[in-house]
Amino acid sequence: MFETGRLKVELQNAGPALLSGLRLWASVCLAMYVAFWLELDEPSWAGTAAAIVFQTTLGASLRKSWFRLVGTVVGGIAIVILTACFPQDRVLFFLSLALWGGLCAFVSTVLRNFAAYAAALAGYTAAIIASDQLGAVGGLDGDVFLLAVTRVTEIGIGILSAGVVLAGTDTGRARQRLTTLVAALAAGITTNFYETLQTTGPSLQDTRPCRRDFLRRVIALDPIVDHAVGESSEIRYHSLVLLQAIDGLLDTLSGWRAIANHLVLLPHDQAQAEAAIVARNLPTKLVSLLDQQDLSCWLVDPAGLRRTCEAGIHKMIVLDVKTPSLRLLADKAAEALAGLVDALNGLAMLAGDPAMPATASCSHLHVPDWLPALVNAVRTVLTILVATAFWIITAWSSGAEAITFAAISSILFAARADGAYVNARGFVTGICIAAVAAAVTSFSVLPNLETFGGFCLAIGLWLVPACAVAIRWPSISFNYMASYFVPLLAPTNQMSFDTVQFYNDALAIISGAGAAALFFCIIPPLSPAFRVRRLLALTLADLRRLAQEQAFHDWAGHVHSRISAMPAEAMPLQRSHLLAALSLGIEILRLSSISSLFNINASFTAALTALARGKSTIAVAELRSLDEQFAIHGYNPEALRARGSIIVISEVLNAHAAYFDGGRET
Repeated sequence: MFETGRLKVELQNAGPALLSGLRLWASVCLAMYVAFWLELDEPSWAGTAAAIVFQTTLGASLRKSWFRLVGTVVGGIAIVILTACFPQDRVLFFLSLALWGGLCAFVSTVLRNFAAYAAALAGYTAAIIASDQLGAVGGLDGDVFLLAVTRVTEIGIGILSAGVVLAGTDTGRARQRLTTLVAALAAGITTNFYETLQTTGPSLQDTRPCRRDFLRRVIALDPIVDHAVGESSEIRYHSLVLLQAIDGLLDTLSGWRAIANHLVLLPHDQAQAEAAIVARNLPTKLVSLLDQQDLSCWLVDPAGLRRTCEAGIHKMIVLDVKTPSLRLLADKAAEALAGLVDALNGLAMLAGDPAMPATASCSHLHVPDWLPALVNAVRTVLTILVATAFWIITAWSSGAEAITFAAISSILFAARADGAYVNARGFVTGICIAAVAAAVTSFSVLPNLETFGGFCLAIGLWLVPACAVAIRWPSISFNYMASYFVPLLAPTNQMSFDTVQFYNDALAIISGAGAAALFFCIIPPLSPAFRVRRLLALTLADLRRLAQEQAFHDWAGHVHSRISAMPAEAMPLQRSHLLAALSLGIEILRLSSISSLFNINASFTAALTALARGKSTIAVAELRSLDEQFAIHGYNPEALRARGSIIVISEVLNAHAAYFDGGRET
């Protein structure tokens, strides 16, 4: 009885994996059919592209397919230009090909998500086309333009086939999943923020672990947004709204963080009284939702709730206060509500609200650190050049194919940071497994078949279970044993069962992938600890520049990108340093504009100079002097707001003096 129940559960769990295997098989068969029908030279690239592009998520597949089409075309154009520039110079041609591969690896590291796939594909598409036009020892041979058109067509057929099959068999769930996640995060962050205002003094709990968990979950939304964009043209048109929604959740976390840190430092009675004032002035409609466990209440009318929060922001800003501490709490509550407005705007768009306001802002590319991209570029250049030199020296007949797969592996895994070598090694293992399957299929199964239907059944015997196994029991090696089965099989309209040629080509593919894995070992990606230190150092340098110039374009977006780039191995305190720098920069910019209004610049400039020199104690002392000058203006709202900013800056500097003074992360 127990065994029967266990078998039933296993079969139920295997269902989605088998369905994915069938989809992969259908994608490859469709691509191969079109390529055979068009009588293309290398139809295997169509099947290979379909297998590589295939994803189990509709939005991921469609979005990835679009970017891969762009990357394929760019790579085809690039190799035509390179060949035209160096038609008779073998050395310069190979050097330019290696530099192009390095550039693509660089760009794929800088960009994110599916845009990175496009850059990677532009690099190894050029290598694929180059390998087809090279002679036995590296001389150019053939019509590069015709080859480029043919290979781009083959790869494009594979990309489109995968998209067509998955779009026809999956309605897509990324939008619903994203909606649920954003609603859950908005509800969770707001609830904990409100509880912080209600519980002060000795009973106030340390909310840092909770905030850090929310931060991790917010950062994890990024790829899911790309999946949702791939599913819907409407979401694609309003994609900036989703990006603003993620930034809004981070802003809400930042406002909550500032309030929690300040309340801990206040006397119990004062903290309790001032927190109660802020809590009473929060929108009643918003507070009423916090006791409800069902997330659907956040999705009934997100646009209406957004308008309520906007009114709450105005109420907090004009709130009549008499102390800089209460002004700080009210302003930070307004910032938290402003972030929630952006999050609700994203929810309204996901819910299909026609009244959703359009966004006029544009997306900016913020590169957290250029060094990892540079390391990846150098490694790719050296990998391609060494593979090329080995081919020329040995005059290996299949050496061009080794160069192709060295380029593919080196560029493909460049952006995977710590997992690059593991993936490259798993890539070699997966190809070895696929080579055994391809040999069995090629020499034991296909010779007995004459129709395309028989061919499809033959490759399905491997593709379906291999894909199912990779999904049911995730493994890096398993991921590639299905995707790269087709190039090893190398089917053509007129099949040739040449044993020597098959093993020669298989050895070339494995050797190219192995060379790339070797170079990932020789020139490894930057370690997580080193990347953390660099991100902290770069952020500190930017903060000191901001203090000197009192200006910085999109400071929040700049630091958000650094927070997102922090490796998972980073310690909580190190992430806290970045959040502190984010808050400090925002308050410096705000205080700078207010100081100009009151013509109080001397003490503020002295404080910023001390901060830029890594002297937090002196900066805090100068800020006290600045606070005294603002105190002369009594209950002036802007003067109180400036004094609130001074409190925030002083508290941040005191809490993270070791980092801001010397750049130490602990």
